[in-house]
Amino acid sequence: MPHLPNHLPVALLICLLSASNAECATAFVTLEDEDALVAVSIPGGKLLKRYPVGKRPRGIGSDSQGQRLYVAVSDDNTIKQIDADKGKEISRLPSGKDPETFAIEPRGKFLYASNENDNSVTVVDLQSRKTVKSIPVGLEPEGICASPDGHWVVSTSETTNMAHWINADSLTVVDNTLVDPRPRACAFTKDGDELWVSSEIAGTITVLDTRTRTAKQRITFQIPGVTREKIQPVGIRIDRSRQFAYVALGPSNRIAVIDAKTYKPVDYLLVGQRVWNLEFDPDETYLVTANGLSNDISLIDLKTRKVQKSIAVGQGPWGVTVLP
Repeated sequence: MPHLPNHLPVALLICLLSASNAECATAFVTLEDEDALVAVSIPGGKLLKRYPVGKRPRGIGSDSQGQRLYVAVSDDNTIKQIDADKGKEISRLPSGKDPETFAIEPRGKFLYASNENDNSVTVVDLQSRKTVKSIPVGLEPEGICASPDGHWVVSTSETTNMAHWINADSLTVVDNTLVDPRPRACAFTKDGDELWVSSEIAGTITVLDTRTRTAKQRITFQIPGVTREKIQPVGIRIDRSRQFAYVALGPSNRIAVIDAKTYKPVDYLLVGQRVWNLEFDPDETYLVTANGLSNDISLIDLKTRKVQKSIAVGQGPWGVTVLP
């Protein structure tokens, strides 16, 4: 890892290094095997800063203003609030044991953390930084997402093979939907009409109707030259216009591009090894992928559907979020 400057805020560093405003975005990537967080300029791909963050960081997200990062530090049994510019820890949230992923509901009031070992979802009040409730769900919950209208939070359980629908007002599970084996991640469409769930072992995406909470479509993948067992869907991102969805396909080392209206895969993009998760930049011009085994991130130009560059970031990149 090259020497990186430590005395300037990340946002200022990005703009100083850039030739245009298009450079003023930052990808923050968790390094599961280095207990660290790295900041990378987008689309320039410059390594800006590296922060120690705690033992085995995985899930990552931010507040609506892009000022605070939240990082699930699994082996420290906490989710840390971090100043996005300075990289300094603000506080530690009582997330329950071994948090892996989390979701912040649109109002910014509650954070919901998956606790795989306890088969539960921990609800944290972000203002008081206290636990509000622990909600029992299925066995080994991992994926978690909040609907745009703030009504639903969905937890996916890897062993129970279900999507658990949590009413955000009552903080209770009100419905359960069976999906394909080992669901890993979930994502709502921007209009809130659909929920997409990835199933790693089945190699599929299940699309659910939010109103009925039932499956309406099953998406499968076929990649020339890639065996079926290597196609393991994990992270999902759907663009704001609901035109395309993008799915990380694990050890196939591909991102699937799916027509979000017809549910048909239209392209497969070769990225780094064992792609876990992915995220848009704020303008949805680029897609950044975290590639766990090749220890890099890939930067995809969404207009051309071309990988522009691969950027070495450190050992075990797992989660990624991109801020302006």
